[in-house]
Order: sequence, then structure tokens, then C-alpha cells
Amino acid sequence: MAFLQPQTPRQPIFQAPAIVLWLIGTLAGAHGLRMLVSDDRSQDLIYTYGFVPARYSRAFLESHMYDPGTVPERVIPFVSYMGLHSDITHLVINCLWLLAFGPIVARRWGGVLFLVFFMVCGVAGTGAYLAMNWGSAVPVVGASGAISGLMAAAIRMMPGSAAPWMTVAGEPKLAPLFSRQILLFSAVWAVINFLTAMIDLGGGGERGLIAWQAHLGGFVAGLVLAGIFDALRPRAIAVHLES
Repeated sequence: MAFLQPQTPRQPIFQAPAIVLWLIGTLAGAHGLRMLVSDDRSQDLIYTYGFVPARYSRAFLESHMYDPGTVPERVIPFVSYMGLHSDITHLVINCLWLLAFGPIVARRWGGVLFLVFFMVCGVAGTGAYLAMNWGSAVPVVGASGAISGLMAAAIRMMPGSAAPWMTVAGEPKLAPLFSRQILLFSAVWAVINFLTAMIDLGGGGERGLIAWQAHLGGFVAGLVLAGIFDALRPRAIAVHLES
């Protein structure tokens, strides 16, 4: 006579939502493909699909007799730069930060809003970099700006970030922009980025491709836009969280 053993439900290895793991896999795959080509071709990809402020400066283009390219060629880098990373260390650090804060945002908003928010914060990061490096021929690459935006939104969503009475049907609302916790975390994040910039001065090489300005631009966008995206959150997601 055989005795049946009670079956216990299998726990997934990764608790992160599929959209977060898919995004990490996409970033890793893009970097892996770039590593397969020659060094010259790899640099061409960085300057073609990385974000180069000089591409948008008429004075720089005219003085160096560069072709600014077509409109799509000037628009695509606002997004495509997120899929490029300077080296494996840069990629791994970004993926770890994405794995830490991405699930918090994805679970609350769902996959579509998560991806749109990621892209918007990434574009905001390029805007900040462009404003502070107008005419620079140094490209910026990496998803750090977009991930900084996810970090900002996640901080506003974390348990304890809002007062107990600030709930909607039992679900905590986002922490106010000017709450003590948000202001303190923002100050610490700004100091870390400024220190990183100071340490990086005179570094050059691949390190010069990582821009602290994009980090801050994405972070500020994430703080400010989190409320708008939260209002757009599908009600089905909210009902699932409330049950």
C-alpha cells in the first residue's frame, strides 16, 4: 500500500513580477550582443544609440561639420541609451537596483504603466544631462536614470511612508512629496550622486559614460510623476491588492 505524500505548493525562485525579470533579461541581452561585436563596432553603437548632447547643438555641429542625422536618428537615442551599458559592472549594479525597487512599482501599477514610467523617467534623465552638458560630445549610456525614477516611486509606496489614515479602501496612499522621509531620502541620494561625480572627476574612459545628472533627473521625475501614474493605475490592480 502506498502512502501519498501531501504536496506543498512550489514557491517561485524569483518573487519579482515577470515584467521586471523580462526587463532585466532585455538589458543583459543587449549588453551581451554588444560584447560580441568588435571594439570599433561597439564604440559606433555607443555613439549612434547612446545619448550625445552635441547631436542637438547647432553650434557644435556646424563648427565640426557633423551631420545631425534624420529626426528619428535624433529621437531614438532618448530611449535607446538605456539599453547600453559601459561594462558588466555597470550592468550588474543597475540590474540589482532594478530588482530591488522595480517589483514594488510593478506590483502596484501593473506591467504596462511600469514600463511607460520607466521610459519616461529615462527620458527625463537625458533631459537633465542635456541641460547640464549642452554641446558635450561625451555620450551617456545606461538605465540608471530610469531606475532612479523607479526608486523614487518605490520610496513613496513603501509601508510606513504615509500616515496610517492616508488610505484608500485600506491601501496606503503615496507618501507626500514633502514628507520628512521623502525629503531625507532625496537629500541622501543627491549627496551620494554629487560625491560620485567628485570622485569620478579626472577618471575618463568608460567611467565617463555614467552620468550622475541623469540619475538626479530620473529621480526627480519619479518623485513628481508617481502621483499621476498612481491615479492611472488600473482598478483591477487595486482590487487585487486590497483583497
